[in-house]
Order: sequence, then C-alpha cells, then structure tokens
Amino acid sequence: MSAKAINEVTGKNLLQKHLKYGGTAENCVAVVTEGVNWDELTAQNPWLLTERLVVKPDQLIKRRGKLGLIKVNVDLDGVKEWLTTKLGQDIEVGSAKGKLKHFLIEPFIAHKQEEEVYVCIYCERDNDVILFYHEGGVDVGDVDAKAVKYEVSLTEYPTAQTIKSKLLAKAPAAKQDLIAGFVEALYKQFKDLYFTYLEINPLVVTDKVYILDLAAKIDATAEFICKKEWGDIDFPPPFGREAFAEEAYIADLDAKSGASLKLTILNPKGRIWTMVAGGGASVIYSDTICDLGGASELANYGEYSGAPSEGQTFEYAKTILGLMTREKHPDGKVLIIGGGIANFTNVAATFKGIVRALKQFQTKLIQYGVSIYVRRGGPNYQEGLRVMRELGSSLGVAMYVFGTETHMTAICGMALGKRPIPAKTPTDQTTASFLLAGSASPKVSHAKEPAAAHKNRTPSTSTATAGGAKPGATASVAAGGAAGGHIEKRLFTNKTKSFLYGMQPRAVQGMLDFDHSCSREEPSVVGMIYPFTGDHKQKFYWGHKEILIPVYKSMEKAMKTHPDTDVVINFASLRSAYDSSMEILEYKQIRTIAIIAEGIPENKTRVLIKAAKEKGVTIIGPATVGGIKPGCFKIGNTGGMLDNILSSKLYRPGSVAYVSRSGGMSNELNNIISRNADGVFEGVAIGGDRYPGTSFMEHIERYHDDPDVKMLVMLGEVGGAEEYQVASAIESGRLTKPVVAWCIGTCASMFATEVQFGHAGSCANAERETSRAKNQALKVAGAYVPNSFDDLGEKINEVYEQLVEQGVIEIKPEVPPPTVPMDYNWARELGLIRKPASFMTSICDERGQELIYAGMPITEIFKEEIGIGGVLALLWFQRRLPNYASKFIEMCLMVTADHGPAVSGAHNTIVTARAGKDLISSLCSGLLTIGDRFGGALDAAAKQFSEAYDTNLIPMDFVNKMRAEHRLIMGIGHRVKSINNPDMRVVILMQYAKENFPATPLLDYALQVEKITTAKKPNLILNVDGFIGVAMVDLLRNCGVFTVEEANEYIEIGALNGLFVLGRSMGFIGHFLDQKRLKQGLYRHPWDDISYVLPEIQ
Repeated sequence: MSAKAINEVTGKNLLQKHLKYGGTAENCVAVVTEGVNWDELTAQNPWLLTERLVVKPDQLIKRRGKLGLIKVNVDLDGVKEWLTTKLGQDIEVGSAKGKLKHFLIEPFIAHKQEEEVYVCIYCERDNDVILFYHEGGVDVGDVDAKAVKYEVSLTEYPTAQTIKSKLLAKAPAAKQDLIAGFVEALYKQFKDLYFTYLEINPLVVTDKVYILDLAAKIDATAEFICKKEWGDIDFPPPFGREAFAEEAYIADLDAKSGASLKLTILNPKGRIWTMVAGGGASVIYSDTICDLGGASELANYGEYSGAPSEGQTFEYAKTILGLMTREKHPDGKVLIIGGGIANFTNVAATFKGIVRALKQFQTKLIQYGVSIYVRRGGPNYQEGLRVMRELGSSLGVAMYVFGTETHMTAICGMALGKRPIPAKTPTDQTTASFLLAGSASPKVSHAKEPAAAHKNRTPSTSTATAGGAKPGATASVAAGGAAGGHIEKRLFTNKTKSFLYGMQPRAVQGMLDFDHSCSREEPSVVGMIYPFTGDHKQKFYWGHKEILIPVYKSMEKAMKTHPDTDVVINFASLRSAYDSSMEILEYKQIRTIAIIAEGIPENKTRVLIKAAKEKGVTIIGPATVGGIKPGCFKIGNTGGMLDNILSSKLYRPGSVAYVSRSGGMSNELNNIISRNADGVFEGVAIGGDRYPGTSFMEHIERYHDDPDVKMLVMLGEVGGAEEYQVASAIESGRLTKPVVAWCIGTCASMFATEVQFGHAGSCANAERETSRAKNQALKVAGAYVPNSFDDLGEKINEVYEQLVEQGVIEIKPEVPPPTVPMDYNWARELGLIRKPASFMTSICDERGQELIYAGMPITEIFKEEIGIGGVLALLWFQRRLPNYASKFIEMCLMVTADHGPAVSGAHNTIVTARAGKDLISSLCSGLLTIGDRFGGALDAAAKQFSEAYDTNLIPMDFVNKMRAEHRLIMGIGHRVKSINNPDMRVVILMQYAKENFPATPLLDYALQVEKITTAKKPNLILNVDGFIGVAMVDLLRNCGVFTVEEANEYIEIGALNGLFVLGRSMGFIGHFLDQKRLKQGLYRHPWDDISYVLPEIQ
C-alpha cells in the first residue's frame, strides 16, 4: 500500500520540523497513553502546568467534535478528570468498535469563529488539488461543494500571489497575505515530504497561523527518499481494529523480503481462515466468502505473492495456523488455501512451506475440527498439488485439493456448504505432457454450429447489434466496431522487438519459449540493458538450439544498435524504475514501456505518466506483470510457464480481449477465457498502483476498434472511478461490442473497519468508488455483469456462445504448436532426470546452515580454540594485539578456510591435483583466482563503508549515491543466504564482535545499510567478506594499539585481503590432499556440459 494514514501528532511534528514559514505558531503536543506517568510527562512538557489545554483521541477517528471526543479550555486537572472517563474505554464509531488508548494534549488557542478557515491538499492523477474555504470548524459542512478549488500542475510550486488570487477572494483582506504565505509553504512540504492527503480544519488565523486539527496520509513507498526527513513513523490501524503482534511480525517479514506478505486480522474468533496467493486473488476470495454469507465468520485478509521462499511461506502459514488454533468453534473451522495461476512463483516450493506448517500443527488441526480446501495453479503446481494430496492422506483432517481445472473460487462454495464437493477430483494434463505437440486441446463445448451464411462471413464485416444490450435482453449478441486504424493502435505484433531493462534471464527465456511456441520467425528480445556490467552476451534457448542475446551497459548503445525496437520491459527496482523509465522516454523509437516494479512513489509515477503522454508513449504498469498478445508477444513473466501457455491456448489468438488491474488475475483470466471461449486475443494488466500508466478505457477502446476482437472483458476493482468511463462509453454507443465486466472488492462494505487490500489503489474513498456501485453502474449501462466472480466464466461463455451462434465468431480448428524442450534445471526440479556428480569431496560441505570441515561444524571448531592470531599479529603488525583481537583473527581464518569444491579457487586446485601436479602448483592455481570477483572484497568493502561513514553520509544517502553512480556495494549480497536464512559465519562473528570489541561504529553503520538493501531483496545481506572488512576496521581503529593513520594504512595496503588468502590456503591444501587420498584420476569436463557455439561460414 502507498498512501497510509498517520496520527495527527505525527503530521504536526513533521510540519513543525520542516515548515519554513515565519507566520506559523510553534506547535506543542504531548501524547497520553494507558499507564501514563504524569510526572514524567509534565517534566518533558512544562507548558502543561501553565497553559489552558485541549485533549482529544488521536486514533484516525473522524468528526471527533461531533462525537463529543474533544475537551477544550481546561487545565491539567481538567484533562486528567476527562481522561478518566475516556482513556481505555470502549466506544462505537459508526459500525466500528474500539478502545480509546492514544490521546494528544495541546495548548488551547482562544479565537473567534470567524478566524477559522479550512485548507485541504490532495493528489489526483493529473494534478494536485488545493481546497480553501473561508470558514472552518466542526460545522463547515460539505467542503467539496463549498470550497474554492485550485488544480496545481505536477511540476508547479504555486507562489503566494497565485494562491491569493486563486483561492482567497472571500478570506479577510487583512489576513490574505498571511494565509497565502502559509499555504505556499504548506504545499511545498506536501510535495517534498510526499504527503498524499493533508487536511487542516480548522486553521486558525490571528496574528499567526495555528494548526488546530489535522488529518493526513503519506506515501509510504517514498521512505527511501524521505527517511532522513521523516525519521521513524508508525502507521496506526483504523479505529476499531486492534494491532496484533502477528500482523507486525508478518509486516516485518514482508519488509525483509522481496516477496509480498500481508496479514490483516478481521475477527480472531472467526471460523473461516484464508491463506491466499496473489493480491487480486486475495480480494476475490474474500468477496466470494462474503457473497456466500460468510462475512461475519471471515477471520482474516491477507496474501503471499511475488515468489516467497519455502521458509518465508512456512513462517506465514505458521502464523495463521497459530491464530486459527487459539479458540475452538462449535462448527469447526475452515482453512482455504487458494490462489490464481501464478506467473512465476514456484507453487511446489511455497506449498512445501505450508506443508511443513500443517505438519507442525497436525494435533491442533484435528482438535479444532479444521477442514482444508486447496486450489492453485502456476509453475510446478502439479508437484505442489501432489505434495498436498499426499499430506491429506495422513494429516487426519479433511483436505480437498484442486488445480486449474476447477474455477478459482469454487472451493469457497465447497467450504461453506454451498457447492457439492466432487467425489473424484478432475485433473488436467501434467507439465510434461503439455510439452508434446497437440497436448493443448479445446475445452469449450460450443452451441450449435452457425448458419452457413454466418460461416462465410469474415470477422471484420460483422456488425454490432447488441453490444450495449442489457443482460437478459432478447436482442441477439453481436460484435462490431471501426475497422479503420486498428493496425496503428496495436501495441504488439508478431514482429515486435523489445529490450529488457535489468538482468532477467528467466524472463528472457520465458519470452523466447513463448515466441517459439507461437511460430515467430525471430525472437522478440533483442537484448538486455544492465548498467552494472560491461557489454557481453548471454546464451539462451531458441527451441532446440542455443542463441546469444547481447547485454548492454549503455542504453544509448542498445538503442542505436537496434533502431527498430520499440518496447522496453523495465525490471528496475522501485528505487530506480522512475529514473530509468524517464531515460527510456528520451528515445523516440520507444512506443511502449512496461514497468514491473511495485512501490514507486506516486509523485514520481504521476510525473512519469505525464511525460509519457506528452511523448505518445504507452505505459503499462507500474506494479504489473505486464500483458500478453497470443501468437505475437508477451511481456516478461506474463502467462507463466510453457505448460500454462499451451493449456490456456496463448500460442495463438482468440476472439476475447481483456484488461485487468491485477497481474496474477490476468493469468487466471487467460485460463477462464480459454475454458469458456476460443481464447484470448490480447490481455493487459494495467497495474495495482493508485495511478497506473494507462486506464481501462484506453485499452478497451483500442480493443474495440480492432476488427479481430469480438468481445471484451474487464476486471475492475474497488477504488478509483475509471470503470465509470467504460459504463459511459457503453451508454453513449462508443462501445458496441459486448463487454463482460466485474469489479472485485465487493466485500469491503461488509467490514466494520477500512481494509487496505493488496493493491495500493484498492481502497474506496467514497460510495461511488465501491465495487458494488461500479458493478451496478456497469449493469445499468448494458455491460454483462455476473452475480459474482464465481459466475464470471459462465457469463463469458454465455456471451461467447451467442456470438458463435450469430456467426460473429467462427470456430477454427486447433493447430498444434511447435514442441519446446524442457530445460534441464526444470526437468530436475520435476524429478524427471538425474545426473552423476562431476566432483567428489570428503572435507567440506557448505550446503547446510553452517560450514562443516571434515565432519566438524564451524561452531565446534571455534570451541577448540586453536590459535594462530597471536603469531599473525606479530608477523603482520609487529606488535601484540589484545587477546580478543587475536581470537577474532583466528575466527576469521576459520570461517574463510573453505567454502566447498564448487568455487573457482578450489576447482582450480582439484583439477591441477588430478593432473598429477605437486602441492605448490595446485595451491598457486587456486590462489591465482582470488580477486574482485572471488574473495577479494574485504579491502573494497572496508574502503567503501569507511569513506561513507567518515564523510557523514547517512546509510540511505550512501545506498542512493552508489545506485546513482551505478556501483555495486562491495560486501553486500549472497547467492544462497538471506535475511531469513542467515549465514551462520556472520552470526557467530557478529556476536563475538559485539560482546568483545570496545566499539563497533562502522559495523553498526553497515548493518543500517543492510536494512535498506534487504528491504529491496532479502539476499542483499552483509556477507562474510563485508562483515570481516568493516569489523577489522573497527578493531584496528579502536583496539588502542594503532593510530588512525596506521589503521588506515593497513587497510590501504591490502592487509585485510591477506586474511582471506591465508585462510583459504588451508582449504586449498586440504582439497589437494583429499584428491590424492581418493586417488582421483585425470579430470576431463563432460562434453554435454559445454555449449558449442561456432560461427556459420557462408
């Protein structure tokens, strides 16, 4: 979520700190919570003893004055007396019930009613809005109707004079300059601090400006920009919903993960619990449960998505199961493990985490009478379902498992007793069989064959007769639209060429496999742009053969080399997606940019959209998986793996075009449409952020005007009002082809408190923005609106069959796509193949939680206290170090001694030894590989962190600086380990340093940097090289033996890398001896592990 509400005290403190306007009165605020110590509070805020005061709850409660929740003009004793009747008490505000537990006290500002005014600033897609009304207070009324409105362009900072002329005509003339200056300064902070909503009512204007009551939201995604200005901010839950420790735990897990993990507890005593994959899917499951009468028993809302690891999914599932098994329910409990068809998440891996949690809670699941319903699809889902079914046979509770053959939300009806449970679970073909030509067959049972007259009619000549007909009307359904200009409006063809911004080999291979299955003549990807490496080429498969795809460091060079490429798929992170996209817009050849990143600050997104619109560039996203045009082009990971591409018939075009917000649900729509119609013509997920680059209507119009599109599908959602544009277009006759539409989020109105769903834009700010209102408007306009998402497939099939009967859609025979071989790694994942190991080793195993040398864990080695640190100190530094320092150096040597046979140095040593060479030759062969890419990061990490720390750069500025300079932070990142799967070497050394070093300022600084980098990606941890580098700097500077100049000199001359060389030499020698002992013969690399890429000579 981006726009998050903050406490009033937080907003006032931000303005107090940053609002640079002399006419603003100083803000004094004291916070009172349960268990307050009044002596401490008055000592910290002595004005409490002398001023007349105001006290009020600060818990996101609207209209506090009307509710009698403000006490004004009393002394401290009066405040205390009033709080005795309010603090800790339960009250009801609307349908929400909650406890009053957070109050603020401020000085009372004596003033007249005519000195109150109203000011509000908020964001819209194309501009900001400043509302001003010359009256304020609790009785201000409908300010939207009364207030003067000034729309401020996205790049404008209005002057006081402009504000005065636009807004203040009715304000007292003597105070207009004072108010104008304040609003000018306020708007600047609104922009600079990334507020999305800021309301002050009343604003009291006397000789100064006083902010009395304030309500605000800020863009939480801008933390990486505003961390220094914001400080630490807490985002309170809506009034009436308690903040559970489990929610905080999942939020913390989410912050440390590159995946998305969300949990909101609605009713801890509820019977129905969900564990749903995907932001859009999570909303739809909640909708369906509520539609089926389960709203009062729905216990939670949440999602796990974005390819969480097995460990992360285990923690998520364990948290939900712990909550679920606290209180018994007389009817037992239901657990719905659902989700759409994933685009790139390995379903088997996530299910293994859930299975671990279910096994751990087996006894309680039986005791609490839990029944479990599972439905999922996506990469490796067959293996995931197999694991679930296997568990179900032994878990001891009822478990029902379904795949893509079952409608996504059908398990909700089964769980609530509204739908029969099939006696035998239907199954689709397996992943392997989908790779055979002809494995994808039509699933639709059509109506009677169209009349001969219709059979001979081409789609482009079909006329529109009932696109705007009401559902159930007697008029026949047909499709039509303008035939002219459709080629220019098509974003993608089977000749489209694209760049991928970012190192995304998996997405590239997926696109190439799709291209090959569509019988494209050439790949749709011409190259990757990655500014962190030099120009090079990477190999990929094109069907059965291997090809090379270039990687460019320079965007300019990429564009010049491929001038006919007009699409860029931007995989940059949320921190850099804006800058890279703005750079892409500088190249006139680019017509379409797909932005994958979620969480780009809204101010930047809106500026980007404006710039793209001015240049005529189509933006898909942000926060999207992209889109797909069957038979032509797919964006990145859209459509999932090849089995889903074939199953959903995405290798050739159908007649149905759709647009959705949710990327995950777009894949589900592919499945639904393929099962209930002749397939997808094109589908786009515009993105889940509040301000997607393009709107529903832009794509709907584009589809409508294409004669090859016969019917349209729109999956809208709660929040915003863009769906009304589609309704208006149907009513006006602009859209004549049939539109099947459904807006998800109908459950929102059934919750007592506001729930922010998975997408940033999924939040209704008015009745008009609710899903129910939008669905009704679309139905009245003439769209085909099902009763629920559960019925969406049936409604699509109903319209499709009528179009077939009319002859508008002609059924064509299926043509099997070309075969695409399965990748070795994926075949191994599915257990279809096995391969003998190339190496044998008996001295080291690095695969577990910690290193093991010859069977002894690294923690046991430290317990032996084998010392060489004292000797090393004498030889290297010519002096004796404290015992703790010598011990630390010994520990460094132990953990750097070896890391398995697969790394380059050990590999060289083994190959040389097996060639019959002596120990010295073998050791040197290994040592010669040590450098910047392998093992040589200690010095570089020490220098980078020291320079940043010594120049007083805060961690966030350091990370931003390195990103701006396109430089990697040395010592950050690990291939295997992550913040949730820590490197035990680092854990051990860090504990020792913290307990024994006099001070660790640079280590503390590096850990702050780690918090920032792991928020982006969980494996961007402080690795062992980085840790030793910064810890050795702390040791040298603070042990009392060296001057600062001497410590810096040792770092400069490379002493720290010497630790790695010395430590790793022990391992290299061990590998030499191991190969001799095992009597391993001459090593020859297997030819089938080598790609022979030779030039073709004409």
